Amino acid sequence: MNTSIIICTYNEEETIFKVVAACCKHNPEAEIIVVDDGSTDDTRAALETLSMHYEFEYLKLPENRGKSYAMAFGAEYATGEVILFFNADVSGIRKEHFAAMLEPIYNEQADFVMGAPSGVTIDFKSNPYKSVIGQKAMLKEDLMPILNDIREIRFSVENFILLHYQTNGKRVHFTVLDGLLLVQQNNAKAPYLGLNNDDSEGLEVANALLTNIDLITKRVQNNIQLTQNYTKSTITSVQFELNKRMKALKERINEMELA
Repeated sequence: MNTSIIICTYNEEETIFKVVAACCKHNPEAEIIVVDDGSTDDTRAALETLSMHYEFEYLKLPENRGKSYAMAFGAEYATGEVILFFNADVSGIRKEHFAAMLEPIYNEQADFVMGAPSGVTIDFKSNPYKSVIGQKAMLKEDLMPILNDIREIRFSVENFILLHYQTNGKRVHFTVLDGLLLVQQNNAKAPYLGLNNDDSEGLEVANALLTNIDLITKRVQNNIQLTQNYTKSTITSVQFELNKRMKALKERINEMELA
């Protein structure tokens, strides 16, 4: 299956060169797309230097529109059947990381794969949804119907996509990419979440979840239904087994009485 790897970046001059180089090196047959979300640092210069060694598409947005907008922009441009979103603020990229993300899609074992960097500690009190931030792989045909929603959500796009797949009964696979590290684990730099006002992250995440409360409600309803179905199935199985044993016991008693 043809694959498009999309790297969305905003002022990631320290890491973008190595991230794009690794994506190109380990995926020579894939379409590599870099979406620059209005960077004001030397991101463009770094990529111009890299373009002398590897072939990739560089799409520069005129202004910072947010990560979700950049993701939708890249997905629309992509020509691959499979799309892999790879973060620009990571290090320690290995060839096996791509296999872990893509093979479940290629082998039809999953519809959506989320890959988290290793060694990431999550502060659930400050943001209980941050654990879903990571690399994302899926079929383009599954992504296109919600592309307009993704374009506008800005923050918490990973949560929105995850909820969409879960509420529609899609197969979701989580994996830890051993050795892959977030840049902010080694310095004070915050991850690229979309806009340059990091203080608004919590509010934006809350707004995104409230806006998509219908998806959350549907997911809860689906989980309840699955639980009810499982319970009914279990009761039916137990009842069947009990009836079978009772029948065997009655037959044994009749045999003993006749004897």
